[in-house]
Amino acid sequence: MLPTASLRRPTAWFLAGAAALALAGCAGGGGGGVGQVTQHGYILSETALQQVPVGSSREQVLIALGTPSTTAEFGGEVFYYISQTRARAVQFVNSRIVDQRILAVYFDRNGRVTQIADYGLQDGQIFDFLTRTTPTGGEDMSFLQQMFRGLFGG
Repeated sequence: MLPTASLRRPTAWFLAGAAALALAGCAGGGGGGVGQVTQHGYILSETALQQVPVGSSREQVLIALGTPSTTAEFGGEVFYYISQTRARAVQFVNSRIVDQRILAVYFDRNGRVTQIADYGLQDGQIFDFLTRTTPTGGEDMSFLQQMFRGLFGG
């Protein structure tokens, strides 16, 4: 019996060591381990945003910000650039949305920027982080509410 027990002990140590190495690899940077935070969609660049002041043309917006995530018509064309920040506590657990932003660029009928807004949620309300205001009703607000409701389950 002694030879069998002595063979089991090194095997158990080997398996424990292999498991520890695997977990250490998961926890390392880039491996998707503990505390992973990822960003998806459009990542807002302050320098790019500065290149599209009110009055800019539609073409200037496309050059500076790129192709929008989606567009809509609310009295004029609107470009929406959507991003999400997702986090998960540990590997193999579904991530959850911890932040969502929608950059909205509004155009008049001549294709010129009339307004830019950076919408997100603050205290459970849709909030424009550029003007530091809460938007009011209208078709655009209904669209924004649907976007945030679908992603946060609210």
